Amino acid sequence: MTGIAYAANGASPQGGIISFVPLILIFVIFYFLLIRPQQKKAKEHQAYLSNLKKGDSVVTSGGLHGQITGLTDTVVTLEIAENIRVKVSRQHILGSKATVTADNEAAASGKGKK
Repeated sequence: MTGIAYAANGASPQGGIISFVPLILIFVIFYFLLIRPQQKKAKEHQAYLSNLKKGDSVVTSGGLHGQITGLTDTVVTLEIAENIRVKVSRQHILGSKATVTADNEAAASGKGKK
């Protein structure tokens, strides 16, 4: 019984702090490799969506390619063929045709975007 009492007093407070250093290090690595780049990409996408204008050629997340003919705060009207227009939520616009095509080709070749 006295062995348990000696073991309880043997722990130093400094040992508890040192045991959290690997967890803190892992969080810092995750932040710089995963969280920060994702936040940067989301910020760039929001800026792109806010700068859309009539006449831009875009691609939606559903794969529709079209030209913008009308804009509101939340809805984009796309002309996908002559005299065929569809309304799409602004958040579902992925990017311009050139940007999306270049990203797909880079992903297919395995080189990724730098």
